[in-house]
Amino acid sequence: MILTLEIIGTIAFAVSGAMVAIGKKMDIFGVIMLGVTTAVGGGVIRDVILDTTPPLVFQNPVYALTGAVVSLLVFLPFIRRKINVDGLILQVMDSIGLAIFVVVGIRYSISFENRFLSVFVGVLTGVGGGVMRDIFAGDRPMIFVRHFYACAAILGALLCIFLWEIDENLAMISGAALIFVIRILAARFRWHLPKA
Repeated sequence: MILTLEIIGTIAFAVSGAMVAIGKKMDIFGVIMLGVTTAVGGGVIRDVILDTTPPLVFQNPVYALTGAVVSLLVFLPFIRRKINVDGLILQVMDSIGLAIFVVVGIRYSISFENRFLSVFVGVLTGVGGGVMRDIFAGDRPMIFVRHFYACAAILGALLCIFLWEIDENLAMISGAALIFVIRILAARFRWHLPKA
């Protein structure tokens, strides 16, 4: 189940990264690099924190290769024309990737039996690739300016941890669902945190 979730999350974040790169008028190399970075960046950060060496993306290249292939497909003109770079598809893909990678990050860190660590690692796994994407694209990271992004990840991570002792699958599904729903509602209704 974890591999399936990771592949779905990788595809979703690769689409998100590639679409941002296309919106920035990057060349094919930039589109692939931004797609791959978004897809695997959070996992690399997770593995560094958990002292997994080398990070899993380098132990099993399926994640990076999946991200590269998906990014290349998004770059193709006949596919690109069907995608609204600034619209709903970007929000949905980014929300799916965030939801999946937060709970997967918790799954990898839960064996340390430190709930704070698990929430922290889960959130960083979810937002890390997007932060790298935004920085590489020359934007302020979305977690600091857009809707309920990191807050949705934190709430979903807390729910996942709360339910973990009851059932791992229920915990992961519930946490991911909460993150996804909050992100979509925040985008739809323009929920924002107070700004300075």
